[in-house]
Amino acid sequence: MGKLIYVTNLSLDGYIEDPEGVFAWLPMDDELFAYYTDLLRPVGTMLYGRRMYEGMATWETDPTLAARSAPMAEFANVWQAASKVVYSTTLPAVTTAGTRLERRFDPAAVRELKTATGGEVTIGGADLAAQAFRAGLVDECRLFLWPVAVGGGKPGLPTGTRTDLELLDERRFANGVLHLHYRTANR
Repeated sequence: MGKLIYVTNLSLDGYIEDPEGVFAWLPMDDELFAYYTDLLRPVGTMLYGRRMYEGMATWETDPTLAARSAPMAEFANVWQAASKVVYSTTLPAVTTAGTRLERRFDPAAVRELKTATGGEVTIGGADLAAQAFRAGLVDECRLFLWPVAVGGGKPGLPTGTRTDLELLDERRFANGVLHLHYRTANR
């Protein structure tokens, strides 16, 4: 059976975006891009909410991103190679290859995907991930804590839902980012 892994960037106070909906406080560097790429390399399918998908789709639709550095180019290649599912009631169509649009999140279909894939599936977008947490589908969390406190905004982890976690690994990056790798208690 495959694993569903929630991957997200968080401020130290637990938000994925500030009160104005901005998450541009993430200064990326080549070391982190190389790590993200290695993390995503074994992923067969990526599940996204609309906003997260629209932000990530630029890795296919904007070639200038990949042209900035070799690690960014490799990240773009790995991202483009994975299948993607976007959950949205408002998105008229997807703009990237290997991507399908679903109008609603169906826990049974995701459970079936995990069983059928036998590999890794990631989920991105706090609202979508919260639905997966509530359905008991998330097996692991890969949290990237950034050295900034934004004072409010959209929480990166679901509120109103308890999830017990077991720390599997951690890594500190030169730019102050801390990666925490957890397994959920339902695994």
